[in-house]
Order: sequence, then structure tokens, then C-alpha cells
Amino acid sequence: MKITVIGAGNVGATTAQLLANAELANEIYLVDVLEGIPQGKGLDMYESMPILESDARIFGTNEYDVTRDSDIVIQTAGLARKPGMSRDDLLIKNAEIVSSCIENAFKYSPNAHYIIVSNPLDVMTYVALKVTGLPKHKVVGMAGILDTARFRSFISMEIGCSMQDISAQILGGHGDTMVPLPRFTTVAGIPVTDLISKERMDAICDRAAKGGGEIVAHLKTGSAYYAPAAAAVQMVESIVKDQKRIFPCSVLLNGEYGFNDVVVGVPVKLGKNCIEQIIELKLNEDEKALLANSATHVQATIKEAMELIKK
Repeated sequence: MKITVIGAGNVGATTAQLLANAELANEIYLVDVLEGIPQGKGLDMYESMPILESDARIFGTNEYDVTRDSDIVIQTAGLARKPGMSRDDLLIKNAEIVSSCIENAFKYSPNAHYIIVSNPLDVMTYVALKVTGLPKHKVVGMAGILDTARFRSFISMEIGCSMQDISAQILGGHGDTMVPLPRFTTVAGIPVTDLISKERMDAICDRAAKGGGEIVAHLKTGSAYYAPAAAAVQMVESIVKDQKRIFPCSVLLNGEYGFNDVVVGVPVKLGKNCIEQIIELKLNEDEKALLANSATHVQATIKEAMELIKK
């Protein structure tokens, strides 16, 4: 198994380290435009493998040719948010960065599965699909796993239970319009709505939607990377091991949930063929309206991004 991680910043480097720790690939390539950064970080990680008892090999590079025939490519490169910025504020610059990176990776790894982490996540996943021309099951955005992890964390904080017992679903775009679904959220099989009041659930849902911004406000000069990296690695594990786990991920919808030509988060089955099934939940009218609002927002941003790329 050969995996390429594009971007040697906090998200990319953490992703590469976690992949190596879990021995999900024999070879991991960390690619970045900054000379010396991926090489130094890659070598440092490589030298940690004897201590961690892993035989994964990590290489840092500025060139894409050595990533040839990668099985999975993880796109993390892009500008990070600053306090006060929304994910959509990153649109112009990151559309250029993602287009260039994916184009270069695809040149050498046309058969790889592509996992997109760069923000604005849903739009960048759409950009990657258009740049590569790949079928929609081979390009997937990491968003819902991160969003539900935050949601689950906040629920755990509220009721003081193990996070392992919490199962949750979040739909829609990766941003303030995302749609947490308390009705599909359980704690050891118990509906969370039986354990937490509506007022508190509304506050938790709002905090989950703004979870990334909360971290940006604390950090001042960067954005989240531990949880996003862990989410991407969980997706890789399900693909590499053909676990067929069901996760909320950003995917291209063509008719599902009544939407066309838009990328938003919905439950999918991840296996050796990447997206193996898109699962359609039976939503009530309120949930449908919230999802429609989120999808409409993402669709408008996608249109803007594609127009910028054409220029």
C-alpha cells in the first residue's frame, strides 16, 4: 500500500504520522512545495518508527513523480483559517492550490482514491472531481467524521459518558450550515433526546457547527489539525482494510436526497472501492429543509469556485 499526503503543514504531517503509526501503508510520501519541510518532517517521522515498532517508511519530497502509482492520495494543502474568517473566505486561493496539487498527483496516480481535507471542504471535493474526471465513488471529502466527532465530544461533556457509546449523524456542508441530527443520535442505543433537553441539544448542535471556528479563535494563527487528521486516517483504515464502515462523508450527489451536481455530507459505506454506497436517511420535513438550505449554500459556492478556476 502506497499513500501520498499532499501538504506538510500541521494537518498533513499529523496525518502522515498517524498513518505510519497504524501501519496502514508500506510507503508514505509527504509532498509540499516548501523545500526541506517535507524532507525534514518525513525523516523525523521515519526515525520515530523503531520506537513505535512500525515498519512504515515515510519520505518527504517536493516532486510528484516519486508518488507514482499511489493507492490513496490525501489532499491537505491549502491556507488555514484565521480568526474571523469563514471556510468560504478561503475559496479563491485554495481553489487554485487544490486544482494544482490534484492535477499533479493525478498525472502520476490516475487510479488512486482521493480523500480531500482542504477547506472549504465540500467545494474542494467538487474541484478535485472536475480536475481528475474520476467517477464520484473515487473522490471523497473528509468532513462528517470530524463534525460528528465534535458533536459526540460535546454530548459526552454534557452527560458524562464514554464517547465510544455515542453514535451520531451530521449531514450537509462542512460549515455553519451543517445539519446535526439529534433524531439519529444515540448513546448506547438510547436516543440522545431522552437524555438531553431540547434547549441543551440546540446549543450543542450550534457548537458542533461552529466547532472549527472555536478552535481558530483560540489558536489565533492556525486551525484544527489533530481531529481532522484522525478523521482522514479513519477513512483510510476503512478503505485499506475493506471494513465497509458507515461514515458521514462529503460526496457528489446525483439524485440522492433530491439533489444534483452538489457535494455535501451524507452517510456512505467506505470499503476497498472507496465509496461503495450512499445511504439515504428518511428525513422529516424540518430536516429536509435544513439540508436543502445547506446544499443550496454549497452549490452557490461551488459555482463561484468553478468560475474562478475558469478565469
